Amino acid sequence: MNTCNIWQVDSAHQYGLKAAREYNINCGPIYTMKLYAVSDGPPSLAVRMCLKALDIQYQLINVDFCAMEHRSEEYSKINPQKEIPVLDDDGFYLSESIAIMQYLCDKYAPDSTLYPQDVNVRAVINQRLCFNMGFYYAPISAHSMAPIFFDYKRTPMSLKKVQNALEVFETYLERLGTKYAAGDNITIADFALISATICLEAINFDLQQYPLVNKWYETFKVEYPQLWEIANSGMQEISAFEQNPPDLSHMEHPFHPTRKSKGLK
Repeated sequence: MNTCNIWQVDSAHQYGLKAAREYNINCGPIYTMKLYAVSDGPPSLAVRMCLKALDIQYQLINVDFCAMEHRSEEYSKINPQKEIPVLDDDGFYLSESIAIMQYLCDKYAPDSTLYPQDVNVRAVINQRLCFNMGFYYAPISAHSMAPIFFDYKRTPMSLKKVQNALEVFETYLERLGTKYAAGDNITIADFALISATICLEAINFDLQQYPLVNKWYETFKVEYPQLWEIANSGMQEISAFEQNPPDLSHMEHPFHPTRKSKGLK
């Protein structure tokens, strides 16, 4: 399953939006919770790890990024930002992966160590989530993901920004002195940061020069194999696209420049 697949229902059958609803009525189990996601999108993967960790049953509806279904008018009805993922909790729509994970923990597992109620602990988790969104994942995505799908180049400057983000994360881990990003227990902050870091592994970026980040990353793989399976599925897709970038020359994206196909000049 990869980014260019059409909508996926229950990880098995592929339909359009309307057909997905019909499938839900006629063929498959009916879950009141649905997640509109893209199979190799780091924010989507973070939410999926959270749902798995909380043991919440839901219907996975995979969005076709390459066909720009997330830019459609139909999709804009559930998310005017036209971004992925979106949670539909029995008619309550929520976008932004961080907000979704916070909501899931607050509503369904308020006493979970994934997002504890303690003010100071939660503050550190929130800081790590903000750090990931604006300082860590942003340059990683620009360096790793953008050149795969669009007409961007990896440059010494884009690499420097990634290195800077990793250096700061290394410092946070050193100062806190804990196993995971916000404490000795795994939290939703780790889901966000892990899903960002897989983008580096997908392009064979060497994390060895950041020993604490590397240790944190490898520890997660060993201690949470079922959660890593979700992250790894996305990483493998990104890695495959790194080796064979998709032809998106047909796409008229409003923000990103698309590469011309080999047959065009």
